[in-house]
Amino acid sequence: MKGRLAAGLMALLLVFYLVLVGWRAVLFLQSGEIIGIVIGVALLVLPLVGVWALVAELRFGRNSERLVRRLEAEGGLPVEELPIRPSGRPMRDEADAEFPIFRAAVDAAPDDWRAWFRLGLAYNSSGDRRRARGAIRTAISLERA
Repeated sequence: MKGRLAAGLMALLLVFYLVLVGWRAVLFLQSGEIIGIVIGVALLVLPLVGVWALVAELRFGRNSERLVRRLEAEGGLPVEELPIRPSGRPMRDEADAEFPIFRAAVDAAPDDWRAWFRLGLAYNSSGDRRRARGAIRTAISLERA
């Protein structure tokens, strides 16, 4: 719940920032000078990219939560019994030791979204955020298909 609240607050702050930047862009465009118009166009592109990124992240979070709930209802979430650091994150060496189990499950069933999702969780436990997000995106696409 805290994560969802924090994401909502950050989204609101980003929207506020994008509105302010958009307003400045309009003012630059109305200046009538070439450099002002160029800056105005650049400032209009940045909020569009920001909105796209915000929507993509919120969609990813919503879809990930949906898969977690579904996998939990099926009893398919992996049980994490890894030792953790004071920060609450799993110890990387222990997480890396369990990683081959999840990789083998994906190799055995490459079209199973559940295996991909568990692999994403294993990547996340190992600290590899980029691959974790990639595996979870694959799980989302496979689940939709």
